[in-house]
Amino acid sequence: MDWIQLPAAHAPAEWLAWDEALLEAAEAAPDGHPRPEMLWFWESAEPFIVVGYGQKIALEVNINDCASDSVPILRRCSGGGTVVQGPGCLNYGLILEITEDGPCSTITGTNATVMEQQRQALAALLGETVKVRGHTDLAVERGGRELKFSGNAQRRKRRTLLFHGTILLNFDLARISRWLHPPSWAPEYRAGRTHAEFVTNTGLQRAAVEAALAQAWGATKSPQVLDPKLINPFLAQRYGRPEWHAGR
Repeated sequence: MDWIQLPAAHAPAEWLAWDEALLEAAEAAPDGHPRPEMLWFWESAEPFIVVGYGQKIALEVNINDCASDSVPILRRCSGGGTVVQGPGCLNYGLILEITEDGPCSTITGTNATVMEQQRQALAALLGETVKVRGHTDLAVERGGRELKFSGNAQRRKRRTLLFHGTILLNFDLARISRWLHPPSWAPEYRAGRTHAEFVTNTGLQRAAVEAALAQAWGATKSPQVLDPKLINPFLAQRYGRPEWHAGR
């Protein structure tokens, strides 16, 4: 697996466009050849909101406060819940091959495989008990409570899939309560808790997390230099269009 470096983004939408662009590039590889598998990371220098593909913005997001604070509200290509991005929130992306009898042949199998790999790597780094909760959350036990620090989602094509997620390092957690409503759907273990009561930072350093996950996935740094123009069609069709983000 290649650990690839993304070009610097000049706007929040570009980070989201890279996730889909790399998925489509892997899916388009010639038949009869293994699908290219990849790992990458990104962290936004500016805050923005990302809703899941099928979510309604008005249900999930405090639109007025986001407008007052000039915080963009964007949409990603995968499902899952709404997240706040910004400094201290590390994102990763994985492209994995789908084979008929492989661990990623089903949605459930993929969730189980990827989340356990992530759990083990991050538990070893934290030195704390980490659990997979809900379908694709990672939670750490602190003070007798299970606190979420990572949310994840996937998008599947015929031969490849994108699995991506966030890991809270040292994020300004108060922003979540200001900009997001209580979620329209929540896993049972949340037990009605507010954002402030439910999420936590890991306190980990970005370099340490990247190295641990790269080791877990057997990823080595690739000398490949990505062409920034690769995302242009995806910006033109979706991520650069305000009406696409607002369309549900």
